Amino acid sequence: MTGERDERDSIHVLQRDILEAVALGKPLAEVMDLLCRRAELLAPEMLCSVLLVANGRLHTIAAPSLSPEYLAALEGAEIGPKAGSCGTAAWRGEHVEVTDIFNDPLWEGYQDLAALSQVSACWSTPIKDADGSVVATFAIYYRTPRGAVGFHRRMVEACVHLCTIAIQNDRAKSKIHHLAFYDQLTGLPNRTLLGDRADIALALANSKGERVAVMLLDIDRFKTINDSLGYAVGDRFLKEVARRLQVAVPASDTVCRLGGDEFAILLNQVDATRAAETAEELLSALYERLEIDGMALPSNASIGISMYPDDASDFDALLKNAEVAMYHAKEQGRNRFRFFKSEMDQAVVQRLEMEGAIRRAILNKEFALDFQPQVDLATHTLYGVEALVRWNHPQWGRVPPEHFIPLAEECGLINDIDTWVLEETCRQLSTWDNLGVAVPAVAVNVSATDFEQGNIPRRVTAALTRHGIKGERLILEITERLMMDRNENTLVAFEALRKVGVRISVDDFGTGYSSLTYLKRFPVSELKLDRSFVSDLPHDTGDQALAAAVIRVGQSLGLTVVAEGVENDAQLTFLRAQGCNVGQGFFFSEPFGADELPKWLDRLAASRSSAASSPMERHFLG
Repeated sequence: MTGERDERDSIHVLQRDILEAVALGKPLAEVMDLLCRRAELLAPEMLCSVLLVANGRLHTIAAPSLSPEYLAALEGAEIGPKAGSCGTAAWRGEHVEVTDIFNDPLWEGYQDLAALSQVSACWSTPIKDADGSVVATFAIYYRTPRGAVGFHRRMVEACVHLCTIAIQNDRAKSKIHHLAFYDQLTGLPNRTLLGDRADIALALANSKGERVAVMLLDIDRFKTINDSLGYAVGDRFLKEVARRLQVAVPASDTVCRLGGDEFAILLNQVDATRAAETAEELLSALYERLEIDGMALPSNASIGISMYPDDASDFDALLKNAEVAMYHAKEQGRNRFRFFKSEMDQAVVQRLEMEGAIRRAILNKEFALDFQPQVDLATHTLYGVEALVRWNHPQWGRVPPEHFIPLAEECGLINDIDTWVLEETCRQLSTWDNLGVAVPAVAVNVSATDFEQGNIPRRVTAALTRHGIKGERLILEITERLMMDRNENTLVAFEALRKVGVRISVDDFGTGYSSLTYLKRFPVSELKLDRSFVSDLPHDTGDQALAAAVIRVGQSLGLTVVAEGVENDAQLTFLRAQGCNVGQGFFFSEPFGADELPKWLDRLAASRSSAASSPMERHFLG
């Protein structure tokens, strides 16, 4: 019994160490090499290998004890019905155990390789993706003809499971990395990648005395297409626009989707004449008949152009000037292009006007809070609410947060807004407590500058104390970018908040840098699965993989996973099946004022107890 217990314990240690390496974000090859070496250490009679399967061929990722000559000969070998143990296991999709390589027909044609590596038996097991396709094999070799003993079989079972986790995690990371630099809808480079390429292009142009053009292209009246035909048609429309732009622009240049219906084009080594010719070609390419489901859709665009070094010396300024010129093209009738001229720059005036309005809004208390419930998917009770800042301007009406929050960050006003939101959130929590309204916690978005300046722990502690709120009832939502911050004040602030019980949530997880190393470095309690990964569930296999990967990361690190943008029963079913902890979105409720929360809680309680609940409610209640 002691021997069996020791073997079981050794496998548990192996599992723990490999899962830790995955959680720390180690490269897949390093994780697989560690797995093979640790397995061989526990069972010295075995030699282990992990081979990836791609396009019907084998590729070694880890095999620390097999000879280099053997691995070189095996690299790129085709899988098939008689392709050794690994190639056959990959072909069949089931394990293949060969106890005597030199007397087994599966190894005909490969026996010389086995002799080269001095192996006489091999047991290979396929590693499968979520869709059942074989993505790799895990194999153990023996020097002498023999079969695997019970301990080895249990170890192989554990190793195959660990390989599956590591490979799926690596694929999810690759997809997330792709999302960091490419637009998910069109596959074009995004703003980040465009900025990197622009910096290089401007540096080369400066050294050679050349010019660079930056274009901003905006589809005319795209909102009409979305509103009248729906977002699905709008997305197909944008994909076709992206394809046409790529065809019209040389491969040496860059077409980027900035977001929505805005595209940017970076043209290297061009003068104004060539830039104008390219703009004409783009407008002509878009003007050609564009049909979706037999319906011809207008695809006109307005283009603004700024030139380096004539109009600006850095990319951000060039893009801003191109935007000014693009709006001027729209004002002059659309479906045309315009070069930037300094007299066009009314955008600066508008920016100053908005900045002044934000300052007055802070003084005049024009901001308000709405709250959106977050529901525990296991208990079907209120997990918490997210506080969302709203601005009702006396003349402009309700101003969307995306219109004033970025500017507030740029002009140094975001801390004042965050301070008000924090104070108002704690005050509202206290009010709910006095009314007997049970709200477990409130999530509040905070900016990076709050942490960088190092004063957020003091502000948070003061607000909590002033209103008699315990720290664990406050959740601060941060961005992934903040976790990359090496500023010492940031690390000190995180630790100080942890000490008073305040929880940290990573907002929109998966859309930024998504390094598991940062999750280990900071005292994070919660991951928010971005709504872009939820919107197409459960139909989009890519989103399924990403959502499942984020949930698994949360589970493995002991973090709560909150899915944003839950809007329908199918999304909820998928998330619950994957073990997601909390849901937030229109499926449960739109954001509402603080006074509406008691009514919503009453409706929630009634829906949980009523036998006459709707089908959707019955599903939600399990």
